[in-house]
Amino acid sequence: MKSWSEPQLPRLTSSGKVPTVFDTGTRSPRRLKGRDQAAGLYVCGITPYDATHLGHAATYVAFDLLNRVWRDAGLDVVYVQNTTDVDDPLLERANATGVDWRELAESQIELFREDMTALRVLPPQNYIGVVESVDQIVAAVEDLVESRAAYTLDNGDVYYRVSTPINPPFGSVSHDDRATMAKLSAERGGDPDTPGKDNQIDPLLWKAAREGEPSWDGGKLGPGRPGWHIECTVIANNYAGLPVDVQGGGSDLVFPHHEMSAAHAAAWKQTPLARTYMHTGMVGYQGEKMSKSKGNLVLVSKLREQGVDPMVIRTVLLSNHYRSDWIFTDELLESASARLRAWKHAAMCEAECREGLRGHIIGLLRESLADDLDSPRALGILDEWAEHYADSPAAETAPVCGDRVADAVDALLGLDLHS
Repeated sequence: MKSWSEPQLPRLTSSGKVPTVFDTGTRSPRRLKGRDQAAGLYVCGITPYDATHLGHAATYVAFDLLNRVWRDAGLDVVYVQNTTDVDDPLLERANATGVDWRELAESQIELFREDMTALRVLPPQNYIGVVESVDQIVAAVEDLVESRAAYTLDNGDVYYRVSTPINPPFGSVSHDDRATMAKLSAERGGDPDTPGKDNQIDPLLWKAAREGEPSWDGGKLGPGRPGWHIECTVIANNYAGLPVDVQGGGSDLVFPHHEMSAAHAAAWKQTPLARTYMHTGMVGYQGEKMSKSKGNLVLVSKLREQGVDPMVIRTVLLSNHYRSDWIFTDELLESASARLRAWKHAAMCEAECREGLRGHIIGLLRESLADDLDSPRALGILDEWAEHYADSPAAETAPVCGDRVADAVDALLGLDLHS
């Protein structure tokens, strides 16, 4: 599956620091130094219907920050992202709208690509769909069945045994108790009430073919299609290598998705899925979490259609710390637009070679982003920088005199101050 085009990044003459972030698994800060000057990043992608709302965008911009900070520190980043281009919610939406599920998926994936391009999100080197990965997923599930980490019900559905002894042990990502796991499983795509399962929270690995639903050759498993969690385990393994340095996604993926994906990796490959688990906060609108089920979505594409500058949208996203829950309002767009105008004016005034100020500002930006990707603090630094030029006229020429703040803002924060 094709990714999207990469924005051109300014090359800075100096380099930054590797970041320290909060690891959900250990519930503590962790320095992301990578391995041998390389780092592996796997971020869970969309199920392609109703893309791209601001909750999606907040997640992908957050991990875009990580990608940029890693690159600024001199690391080569292997970034992999999946897209769940066949799944129950997608099929349900296709049936409800009378659109072929493949057509719906492709249209929403293309819209997602357009939104990511507009927001200047660096693309993954490997953007992988479930449909193109079915053969590899089948092989992994067959391995789990053979090792008795998985079992088959009478109807042909295959489930993972959460009682399988693994290292790290099941529950190490979320730290939830079993009652909470059962509740969240029911709310987030699980089927705890399915009869015949060994444990009510055992997750589906392979869904046997149903009439009227797409299916593929499952080898020894029989015809069917993949379950949700195993897809990410397999794609991460095949395209980034396990364990990845960071597994990322929204906080609503901690359980069951990331917990189960990690369990599959430990049982299948006897390795952790990731060294670090990073999770973004939830974005709300009109007093509730923004979600497809509630229908309270603010779509990036709709904002763009209304004439909102994508850099204003990105500024709104960066003005909230990636781990925080927050509520979107129109006032946030207005505030972000005013800040962006001030920064652009400062960028136009950078004709004089104020090396001390430039170096100081760029250093502060790097320091804030190395500290758990603190983008709100970084934007506050830009506000202070812009104040130095608030009463200055725009320059007619821009002499070459070291790294410009605007270039650092582009490279580190993904904000284009010259457009």
